[in-house]
Amino acid sequence: MFQDQLVETIGSQGQTPISGGMAKPAGFRLVDVTMMYAPRSGGVKRYLLAKRSWLAAHRPDIDHTIVAPGARTQQGPDGEVSIAAARLPFGDGYRMPASPARWAAVIRQLAPDVIEAGDVFVPGLAALDAGQALGRPVVGFCHTDAAALAALHLGEWARAPARRQWAETFARFDAVVAPSQHMARRLAEAGVEDVLVQGLGVDIDLFHPRLADRSRLLSKLGLSQGARLLVFAGRAAREKNIDSMVEAVERLGDPYRLLLVGAGRDVRPSPQVIALDYVSDPGDLARLLASADAFLHANENEPFGLAVLEALASGAPVVGPRRGGVGELIDETVGQRAHTSHSRHLAEAIEALFARDLEAVSRAARLRAEQRHGWDATFRGLTALYEDMAGTFVPANPLALSA
Repeated sequence: MFQDQLVETIGSQGQTPISGGMAKPAGFRLVDVTMMYAPRSGGVKRYLLAKRSWLAAHRPDIDHTIVAPGARTQQGPDGEVSIAAARLPFGDGYRMPASPARWAAVIRQLAPDVIEAGDVFVPGLAALDAGQALGRPVVGFCHTDAAALAALHLGEWARAPARRQWAETFARFDAVVAPSQHMARRLAEAGVEDVLVQGLGVDIDLFHPRLADRSRLLSKLGLSQGARLLVFAGRAAREKNIDSMVEAVERLGDPYRLLLVGAGRDVRPSPQVIALDYVSDPGDLARLLASADAFLHANENEPFGLAVLEALASGAPVVGPRRGGVGELIDETVGQRAHTSHSRHLAEAIEALFARDLEAVSRAARLRAEQRHGWDATFRGLTALYEDMAGTFVPANPLALSA
């Protein structure tokens, strides 16, 4: 029934309402919309799936739906709705939504009490349109630095216009959330005020040092037990600075090795580097992280760094830059901060880490994750925000609620 309504909504291009709409449940309805949701996508998808699981366990009164691009328009399992969108070439399965009107029509059909937009592209714009039409509040969660990405991928000429569009869109949201002080500062520099900082979390039961089997992993990779194994797990995106990590371990030479999980697609062959395909099973990834000696990260503009938290929870010390979200998550208690993401600075930090008591740093990493970074704090904070907004929000056009 709902799939038929969705198809009808899309077919109407969002111009006419569906007769009767959906029956709204007695509880509280939250709709998350994003285009950053693909089979191999990273932090945003993990955040949304963790939110769905946490709400089901702790707040069953909140009805949660995730709206994301897909191969076809349909209602999926566990509160997911996909809207047909074309695949991006060389985009690791990501899809590019084309019509804000179509997305807004589906969002309106879901009759949310609060909408959270995870980007400022078509889904974010559609969320704003739907929120205005329904008289419902819309939260913008800033998962990416659009200006920095535009400059990196398109050139410096793209930085200013991307920053302007990014800031203008975030200024339209009823509340703006950033996952780190780094992103809050970036938004403030662009003119977006009153940003709420809410750090993300990690499943400390899934990612755990008890899963470590270092000997087995080294044998599987064809390495001696004397190897010093660093790992990076993530997308092969330019902003991840994969080349800098490769150059760092090449500078160090034996016995250092770098294991790239899902990020080694275009890396040039190197005796210091081993590339594995994307690991889709979270349990397999957790075992791999727990079995490595340390985790390496090289993005100075990382908005947050969920992979860093997964490494810490697994007991893997982290080497990463001082800047950005990674620099906020680590210090010399749980890893080693590099002066910059340049390969020379990364190599110096790696060497400094391995000169220390690695087992003590590993224990401190796990303790940091337990004490500061469980998902519970993240979602209690966010649900308090959602409830406050839903309870106090005054529609700009009260008549929209009865439309």
